[in-house]
Amino acid sequence: MSNPTMILSSALLAISCAISGCGSDSKLNTAPTVTNDGEASNQVIATKVFVNGEVYTVNPDKPWAQAVALQGNKIIFVGSSAGIKAYVGEETDIIDLEGKMMMPGFHDVHMHPLESASQATQFTVPSYASEAEYIDAIYAASIQNPDAPWLIGYGHEISTLLEMDNAPLAVINEAVKNRPVIIMEQTSHSMWVNGKALQLAGINHNSQDPVGGVFGKDEAGNLDGILYDNAGNQVMELAMQSLKNAKQQDYDGLIEYTMPELNKAGITSISDARTYWQRGHLETWQRVAKEDNLTLRVSLGLWAYPDMNDERQISIIKSLYQSRSDSLLKVNQVKFYMDGILVNTTAAMHEPYHTNWLDLYQNKGLNYFTQSRLEKYIKALEPTGFDFNIHGIGDRGIHEALNAIENASNGTARHRITHLEVVDPADYNRFRKLNVIADAQVAGEFTKPSHWGETIPLIGSERAQDLVPIKSLQRSGARLTLSSDWNVSTFNPFVGLSNAISRAPQNISLAQAIKAYTLNSAYAMRQDQQVGSIEVGKLADLVVIDGNLFERSVLEIKKTQVDMTLLDGEIVYQR
Repeated sequence: MSNPTMILSSALLAISCAISGCGSDSKLNTAPTVTNDGEASNQVIATKVFVNGEVYTVNPDKPWAQAVALQGNKIIFVGSSAGIKAYVGEETDIIDLEGKMMMPGFHDVHMHPLESASQATQFTVPSYASEAEYIDAIYAASIQNPDAPWLIGYGHEISTLLEMDNAPLAVINEAVKNRPVIIMEQTSHSMWVNGKALQLAGINHNSQDPVGGVFGKDEAGNLDGILYDNAGNQVMELAMQSLKNAKQQDYDGLIEYTMPELNKAGITSISDARTYWQRGHLETWQRVAKEDNLTLRVSLGLWAYPDMNDERQISIIKSLYQSRSDSLLKVNQVKFYMDGILVNTTAAMHEPYHTNWLDLYQNKGLNYFTQSRLEKYIKALEPTGFDFNIHGIGDRGIHEALNAIENASNGTARHRITHLEVVDPADYNRFRKLNVIADAQVAGEFTKPSHWGETIPLIGSERAQDLVPIKSLQRSGARLTLSSDWNVSTFNPFVGLSNAISRAPQNISLAQAIKAYTLNSAYAMRQDQQVGSIEVGKLADLVVIDGNLFERSVLEIKKTQVDMTLLDGEIVYQR
């Protein structure tokens, strides 16, 4: 119908005046079908329209607009506030953005949502404390949790334990001796345990290190109470199995805290970067989805257990694949660790560490998965549809992951290597060549150039430069994504954006950083045709923020507030 006779409500008339001026022809036309260029032809009325905004689309062909129209969960118009009036009908919900900025919903393709918000951890200890303070904190936790079969804690930094006058094992045993205690270090790459925990795990000074892990020992060869990387993971599995209500606690954490807080930060899609399927993590996510409580698009990265038989693990992982287009929850990624981390000398390096701490593999770190073993998994799981999320921190670990993809991938997968702390410049171009996504985290203060010098005692000044080289990777043509690794770093994407543009010499532009958090990350989740930019035909995962990021300083960007978050056209958060 080209000349409707309906009378506009006063609210609609006011919006009409605001966007196009009032006169004798102030009635709004109904609109028909939408063409690819956003122009109307015949009779499509929007259910919701946003007008008078600064809309940053992340669409290079049309980066800015003033207005967006939705019909249900789909975007049907992106353009001017004047042009949108053809899509407004009597039932259309009109939202005046009043000059605020709209952009696509943020993606966080590397976080640990169940682990970070679960109530399974019974107590927290300080990052740094004296031996007496740690003893008091752990003893207090035992009094407060009298019925817990295992005491499970979190919070210290590894350097604290290594600088103690007494062995860490002696300190924790003084606090609690007759009940197993395990405390996760902040990076999750080591666990502090007491003698009872070691006994229940069957670990003694004659035990051989597991694949991807190390039993910490003193100079005399006695266990010191620190379990590095997969050695600690295995004992944590025992501790988690003792919890009777872990699944319910994980579920409650997701519903009551994690998803609401992520939506509040403007996040509409995430990848769970370590779904422990033997701990019931998969069942927890499936329950949330079945009950229709998801307020995010979620891709699960099934944890590849380094100590499990390959054939059995591959068979199980294949059976868990799920990627229905109509589901917010997809089980379509696998999480592999190539190596450990720099601060405890387990990251896999080409050249030896400058400190002889654990003396692994000629003092060059360790492998959870070797290159040849990763190739085996690529060949077995790619045909099912899995993409790999590969932890790589040291230059050797990253190099071997790239080699495995080059040797074994069929070329259609969307594998990514995450963390990328020390990257051999010779490997920069290989990300583009092999279509490997470069996933980095820069929201943490420890990633800033001002902290790079802290690694000099470990790897020397030359290798300590250009850590997390996002600018170099971007210039080499790599597809860059930015994520949080929450709770190692904050999940607030505005902190990540602010740091990404200010960490010279390895900084990128704001436009590049936003794309890394939106369209590039949507690509990593295989949903770039549905979300990640604001374009006609895409789904309405949108964020409204309190001002234009491009007009703000680095500090102001960090303090940005989200006014509204939409998932699939529905408001899931409103300030």
